[in-house]
Amino acid sequence: MNSKETFSENEEAPTYVPSIPVPNVQELVRKDPLQVPQRYVRDLEDIPKDTDISHLSSLIPVIDLSLLFFFLKGFLSLLLMGNEEKLEKINLACQEWGFFQVVNHGVAKEELQKMKDAAAEFFELPMEEKNKYAMPSNDIHGYGHAYVVSEEQILDWSDVLILVVHPSHYRKLKFWPKSPKGFEEIIEEYPNAIRKVATELFQSLSLIMGMDKEALLGLHKLLVQACRVNYYPACSKPDQVLGVSPHSDTSTITILMQEDYMWSNGKYKSIEHRATANHKKAGISYASFLVPHDEVEIEPLDHMLNSQSPQMYKKVNYGDYLRSSMTVKMEGKAHTKMARIEALA
Repeated sequence: MNSKETFSENEEAPTYVPSIPVPNVQELVRKDPLQVPQRYVRDLEDIPKDTDISHLSSLIPVIDLSLLFFFLKGFLSLLLMGNEEKLEKINLACQEWGFFQVVNHGVAKEELQKMKDAAAEFFELPMEEKNKYAMPSNDIHGYGHAYVVSEEQILDWSDVLILVVHPSHYRKLKFWPKSPKGFEEIIEEYPNAIRKVATELFQSLSLIMGMDKEALLGLHKLLVQACRVNYYPACSKPDQVLGVSPHSDTSTITILMQEDYMWSNGKYKSIEHRATANHKKAGISYASFLVPHDEVEIEPLDHMLNSQSPQMYKKVNYGDYLRSSMTVKMEGKAHTKMARIEALA
């Protein structure tokens, strides 16, 4: 992978913003499975209806990555066989949805299942064992509840495990669980497989956007990857809570396993998404975030601007943008206000 990693290997992972400590949801449920504290209760309009979810699920674009992999390996003859529309499909998925499902991605089912099994075992450990990896008060590495910025904030019905996994010198290994047995190795292997998929997506998007194959990776300077495992305990009143607040991510690409629109000047969207709770059983989701180095300056690419598409975003430092997003309640696309040009001539 050529991401032009020009920064020192002695450089430590950046420190992120603090989060106000709150009780673990799993422990609240263990103590009283019928109680939903008021601080987790949402307004009715925030809760999506089952019919809305099922309708959207049927519309989400599905991208067969095997075609893109052949394309990246230089088999350009595929383009002459009537397959241009398949490449255009990923382009439209980014522009119109900002979200798509991938199939034939090359990650073995066994690899995915190992991650699912190990994460499920971790969250079933006794609280005292999980708290060995508790999130510190001044950062977001480890186990706990992140992005709590005020005492009035409505909380998500979930607990999380967040780890920076790449580059290796960014890892804070004291937060990497040693239980269940083998979890550390799985946390190494699974992100590696996901990063390979992300790399090929970056390369494909670079070509679709009319650039050299390595252009988007190069813009990152140092490709940084973090993993977030969300655990959603069963809830006695699932119609009153959300597992994750409606939000769009600050990463360039997020790859989600479920049970950068600035560089494109807003042409490629970042979908606003949320997670719901379930009455009968707990759920887990696994998100991998691919982001640039903190010191990278982000602004729309020149060739993405024209008279029909004037500049919507100013140049921003990615580290400043990321931290700004963490100091406000995770809600929709509020974090993009920092970068938006408010008035266009």
